[in-house]
Amino acid sequence: MSRTGRFPRLGCGSVHTKTDSSAAVGQSAAWCNRGGPISAEPRINDRIRVPEVRLVGPSGEQVGIVPLAKALELAQEYDLDLVEVAANARPPVCKLMDYGKFKYESAMKAREARKNQAHTVIKEMKLRPKIDPHDYDTKKGHVVRFLKQGDKVKITIMFRGREQSRPELGYRLLQRLAEDVQDLGFVESNPKQDGRNMIMVLGPHKKKTEAMAEAREAQAARKAVRQGDAAGEAETPAEADTEAEVGTEAEVEAQAQAQDAG
Repeated sequence: MSRTGRFPRLGCGSVHTKTDSSAAVGQSAAWCNRGGPISAEPRINDRIRVPEVRLVGPSGEQVGIVPLAKALELAQEYDLDLVEVAANARPPVCKLMDYGKFKYESAMKAREARKNQAHTVIKEMKLRPKIDPHDYDTKKGHVVRFLKQGDKVKITIMFRGREQSRPELGYRLLQRLAEDVQDLGFVESNPKQDGRNMIMVLGPHKKKTEAMAEAREAQAARKAVRQGDAAGEAETPAEADTEAEVGTEAEVEAQAQAQDAG
């Protein structure tokens, strides 16, 4: 303890007395958290701070271990960037490349990977044991759509009141639904009682990636048909103008023949 009766400040781990102001505490916290996040991007060109590097050429050829100044000079000659691709190696591995093009291609690959990535989604459909036939067809249509999309479907039968004493009604309804959609899906989890509900899970025969690919192909086909229809509508007025011009020329020739005959 110091002569003033306060504990000494030892940085971010120091103990503050009640006489310390909130401003001092805030400044201490800011000092402890300074520095900001660490960048995940590789170091390039002048940001590389090592005496020598193992250099890889633009086409992937091994140049060897060269001083950093020599590597930067080669990068300027090729009009490329010197990019550190393996910082933990000794010496670090650097490659000559167009860094802007490399980042763009990496972003496009990541975007394509996310597009093709299949996320398994479990949809849920709730029914009553004494469901109306029209409502049943509507619910079944939703289940069919989900299975075609490659998603799993959780079917829940909700029992109320005296319906709880007749679970066979829900079981028969689930079996009927499973048979109606057996061409698109299969029973992944058999019907089981869960309190007042009975649950069954249907899984699709198609994988999510296959369903997504078929959906993209169907969308491309519809787009091609729309473009073809639009092109046909654009050609129709031109054909009409051509026919009108042909008709006008025929009339002029007929009038000329009549004058010659006169």
